[in-house]
Amino acid sequence: MQQEGAEWRRILLEMITAEKRYALRPEEVAFYREQGYLHIPGVLEPAEVDYLRAEAHALIQRLAASRGGEQAVQAQWGSARLITDLPTTLLHCHNVQFHSAAFTRLLCDPRLTDRIADLIGPNIQLHHTKLFIKPPERGAPFPLHQDYPYFPHEKHTMLAAIFFFDDAPPEKGCLCVVPGSHKLGPLPHEPEGGWHLPVEQYPLEMAVPVPARAGDVVVFNYLTIHGSGVNRTDEARTTLLVQMRDPTDHPTVATHLSRGQGMMLRGIDPEADAGPHTDSASRYLATLTAGG
Repeated sequence: MQQEGAEWRRILLEMITAEKRYALRPEEVAFYREQGYLHIPGVLEPAEVDYLRAEAHALIQRLAASRGGEQAVQAQWGSARLITDLPTTLLHCHNVQFHSAAFTRLLCDPRLTDRIADLIGPNIQLHHTKLFIKPPERGAPFPLHQDYPYFPHEKHTMLAAIFFFDDAPPEKGCLCVVPGSHKLGPLPHEPEGGWHLPVEQYPLEMAVPVPARAGDVVVFNYLTIHGSGVNRTDEARTTLLVQMRDPTDHPTVATHLSRGQGMMLRGIDPEADAGPHTDSASRYLATLTAGG
């Protein structure tokens, strides 16, 4: 009888349903509201982490092999030279869900989306995904910045959730944040080499390291000041960033558009913004573009 009960619970977890299965504690929600970020440990099981890490590295290898070499998947910011004089590199891929079904499944996993719903509401829309691999000993840093300049929105619900597929201690160039900085609102950025804050005023050292273990997720608002250092270890640092918003939080500029943008990860789009035809054109973006 006990075995049958366990089997039924397993079936319920695998069913497609609107039922909320996971939740943040009230103190976690309060921490995010106050500090602008949240570290959620142990979201993924070790076996899942191993599988997704292998998928990530295999994807980068496929992209490099099909495009003439590793330089085709390099994405280090020019402003990385403001952090270090060392030669660095960063391997990346946007919109990984178009390359591997494993990542498509991960985007809609209720262990992620149910928890994000506690932060921005029941309806969650994808903006983009971004796989980063900081190679051993030369993984590129990011100067402190807000994500806001890249894709400004009206209500500021936009947040990023980073899945860690490797341990990320400070020496691996872990994420660093300035707690509470989201309350400052949008700040002036310098555009050269990637939008970043003036390094003299906002040195990386002023931020708080957020070390993470493989399987953890760290969430931060797009107004939260953040960056990361150089990976100086002999192991790679592999992460997947998922950028999400409330679907009624509209962009103020038609920028950073991507193929996967607008996909619903949880709930519905109450405005039915995407058209019914093959192009699924955004009604709001069409209006924004025409107005510009």
